[in-house]
Amino acid sequence: MLTKAPKGMKDVLPGESARWQYVEAAAREVCALFGYREIRTPVVEHTELFLRGVGGTTDIVQKEMYTFEDKGGRSITLKPEGTAGVVRALVEHSLYAEALPLKMYYLNCPVFRYENTQKGRLREHHQFGIEAFGAPGPSIDAEVISVALTLLKKLGVSNLALNINSIGCKQCRPAYNAALREYLKANESRLCATCRERMVTNPLRVLDCKEERCQGIVAGAPKMLDRLCGECAAHFEGLKQRLESAGIAYSVNPMIVRGLDYYTKTVFEIISTDIGAQGTVCGGGRYDGLVEELGGPSLPGVGFGLGLERLLLVLESLGIELPAPGQCDVYVCALGDKAAVESFRIAGGLRGAGLKAECDHMGRSLKAQLKYASKIGARYAVIIGDNELESDTAVVRDMAKSEENTVPVAKLHQFIKDGLQ
Repeated sequence: MLTKAPKGMKDVLPGESARWQYVEAAAREVCALFGYREIRTPVVEHTELFLRGVGGTTDIVQKEMYTFEDKGGRSITLKPEGTAGVVRALVEHSLYAEALPLKMYYLNCPVFRYENTQKGRLREHHQFGIEAFGAPGPSIDAEVISVALTLLKKLGVSNLALNINSIGCKQCRPAYNAALREYLKANESRLCATCRERMVTNPLRVLDCKEERCQGIVAGAPKMLDRLCGECAAHFEGLKQRLESAGIAYSVNPMIVRGLDYYTKTVFEIISTDIGAQGTVCGGGRYDGLVEELGGPSLPGVGFGLGLERLLLVLESLGIELPAPGQCDVYVCALGDKAAVESFRIAGGLRGAGLKAECDHMGRSLKAQLKYASKIGARYAVIIGDNELESDTAVVRDMAKSEENTVPVAKLHQFIKDGLQ
């Protein structure tokens, strides 16, 4: 329908956008504290980027991508996640030649996935994420987690649970995959149809299944943590040490694997324990082979993605009110045609002095203008009529106190600024 947004896509209306802007501003402040700089990548990429980067066996690639041919016959995809595009930009522009570690973030990044819509999960949603490249040790993993926790706490989210795991590397994971596949084969008849397929293509993903019967089976499966190589085990211990040194509580959860093929070693999720099963607000981990897989040098990476729609729902569920900036400091009312011209000029001068000012565009009566000024939250109303035009003054009404003062037009901006302070 022409007047209805496509399924799974949602407008952010003017009355809602202030909440988004507050969260975005908080994210920028936190990133600046940790030394992360913003990167913006295109909303579309070549499909092959996600086939190679995200993985051909993932649900995203197999079922959820918005893929089409452009007029040149090229296969193009609306990006289903943020990391692959950042890595592509890193390789294309040789950003790896800069001082390392290279630390970047993206914000309000549109992400598209064709899936069943549910609360907090839309076909178009927006992500905040960070990516750090070049640091092989666990210290940067701990910093990435710290960025997410710092933002959530800044926004007032408490009772957070950090779950961490290690899923090994290309040296130790093949042997584990073989052992896991053998275990699952013995229980194949009890697995759901999706997991029977995953058992062959990507057995780790079976651990992430939400089907109750599958969860019961994988509870007894071999654990990757028991089969880590020496390097991966030392890395995981180093992560735990750094989290403990920073006073960051965590739980080791061997069932966390994440949904994308590029992850190695560290994976993590942050959950709000106040709102139960829908409380996962952030997830990420390390992806040491992705840059090389996409044509760059051997360069380790780690990051996370956080859905802004999901985060706003969490804040709402917790009853956290985000402060909204006032829409208007001063509304300039006019009585008559000559006063209307002067009110337009005065409003412009007030804006030039840094005040949020509006004037009447609807030809309303003074009573209606004052009512509108109150509705948009104006702290002051400036009233201009014939008498004020003759004396080059204005009546300034404090809308909160119902007090009025006559002020020279030349001193309006200072009078109002003093009152606002």
